[in-house]
Amino acid sequence: MILVLDVGNSQIFCGVFDRGELNVQFRYASTSRSSSDEIGVFLRGALRENGIAPEAITTIGISSVVPELNYTLWACCQKYFEIDPMVLRPGLKTGLQIAYKDPKEVGSDRIADAMGAVKLFPDQNLIVVDFGTATTVCAVSKDRVFLGGNIMPGIRLAMEALESKTAKLPSVEIKPAKQAMGKTTIESIQRGLYWSNVGMVRELTARISAEVFPEQPPVVIATGGFAHLFDREDLFDHVISDLILVGLLEALRLNGYLADAA
Repeated sequence: MILVLDVGNSQIFCGVFDRGELNVQFRYASTSRSSSDEIGVFLRGALRENGIAPEAITTIGISSVVPELNYTLWACCQKYFEIDPMVLRPGLKTGLQIAYKDPKEVGSDRIADAMGAVKLFPDQNLIVVDFGTATTVCAVSKDRVFLGGNIMPGIRLAMEALESKTAKLPSVEIKPAKQAMGKTTIESIQRGLYWSNVGMVRELTARISAEVFPEQPPVVIATGGFAHLFDREDLFDHVISDLILVGLLEALRLNGYLADAA
């Protein structure tokens, strides 16, 4: 069985593949101060709770945007699984041509998202919107060229900034809104967060489509923790919450890690 880990700034998104099928998903609230033991004990416990013996894991793939955790994760995999993991990084095979001015600047999460999108929707122009700690919008051509995109504060990060950087604004539940105008402070924050993200995504996907895909409109894919928040706004062609895990599995395949994996 194959364990894949998407290590973000707020949490680790974990998945287990068995014969190419994603059977289990779970999450771990992480910080850059998490120890290898904390992560290892959690992973083994979460696997057991989902009916998977930790010893059944034969391969591990990691995408991390938290450099401070990279050695911790490596040590965790060696100590708790006796496996040297694949860490998605520059120099590995991705099946993509990176058109960034400096390809090393592109985060592994954006690369894994793009790889997952290309795997699921081959030979099509693509825009991938990932609602994580940061919201990212990335464009990939049908010829598998990662063209670039945008990075913005995520919806939760924006809410936390309002709470921490103002004297009187509270933390609020993030949820869909029907009306644009709020009649209380909480409603005003909730509706401002919601509709500003709807407008931002709609404008950016429209502009990117017009700039780089004028002849063949792209397939627009949403992923990440808040993707389903916007289901009724007709912003996306598909919502695929586990897209990055699919991309990590593809990275393992391309780099020869699956030969002996079950």
